[in-house]
Amino acid sequence: MAATKVSVGTGETNADVREWRELLARHADLTCALDRALQVGHSLGMSEYEVLERLAELPEHSAKVATIAKSVHLSQSALSRVIGRLEVAGLVERHMCPEDRRAINVRLTDEGLQLQGEAQPTQRRVLADRLHAPLVKSCEPLPSTGD
Repeated sequence: MAATKVSVGTGETNADVREWRELLARHADLTCALDRALQVGHSLGMSEYEVLERLAELPEHSAKVATIAKSVHLSQSALSRVIGRLEVAGLVERHMCPEDRRAINVRLTDEGLQLQGEAQPTQRRVLADRLHAPLVKSCEPLPSTGD
C-alpha cells in the first residue's frame, strides 16, 4: 500500500480525507433521520431499535449482553444504558445466563417484539429514502436522551 502525502498548510485535502468526511457526514445525517423518525413514530431511539431488531432476529429472542454489544457497535456501558431503558419500558428482560453465571442474557418480551415489528417499516423507509440519496444534511437532531 503506497503512502499518500498530505499537504500541510496548503488548503489541499487528499481523496481519503474527503471520502472519510463524506462517510462521517452521511452517518451523522442517517443517524439523525433514524433517531427522529423512530422517536416520533415509536418513542424509540436508533440504538434502542437496533437492540430490539437484533434480538427479534434470533430464534429464542435472547442473547448475551456481550454478543449484542458486538452486533450493535456500542460500548458495554452505552449498551447497558440502552438495555436499562428498554427494560424499564417492559420491552426486554435480563436473566442470568444458565451456561455462564458471570454473563447476563437479555430476552425480548412480547411487547418488545411487537414494537420492533411496528417500528421496522419506519426504519426501512428511512434507510430506503436516505442511504443512497444525495447527502442533504437537513436533519436537526431531537434533544438528547443521554446516548
